[in-house]
Amino acid sequence: MIVTFCGHSKIYQTCEISKWLDIILPSLIEGGAATFYLGGYGDFDSLAAAAVRRQKATYPSIEAVLVLAYLNRDADLSRYDSTTYPPLENVPPRYAIVRRNEWMVQESDVVISGVTHGWGGAAKTLDFAKRKQKIIFQFPMQINKK
Repeated sequence: MIVTFCGHSKIYQTCEISKWLDIILPSLIEGGAATFYLGGYGDFDSLAAAAVRRQKATYPSIEAVLVLAYLNRDADLSRYDSTTYPPLENVPPRYAIVRRNEWMVQESDVVISGVTHGWGGAAKTLDFAKRKQKIIFQFPMQINKK
């Protein structure tokens, strides 16, 4: 089972979200989750990568995969087991993250969402996941729609 994450680049409930991730990840792993796609940008992605790394202590066979939006950008790869690059060669750079996020959702069985408001790229990714009828674990907060 493949799990991906979507959340805002700036978040303020870091402690609460970290605790929440530490609660839900073991259940998903015990249910068959083996691969975790991570975006590598912003606060939520950092929390997600850290949470997956913590789970590797108990479940060493799980894999943290950084999904690259750009091939020519430097990235800190120390938090990940591997990288992958979706078929984005013909996507203009300004749309690369959006298309990468859509690819991550399409390839995943489960989406873990830290979306706390209804605007921005993370909210659009969550809406895409809903349209694709993915299993979604939403951080327990009210989403304010514009």
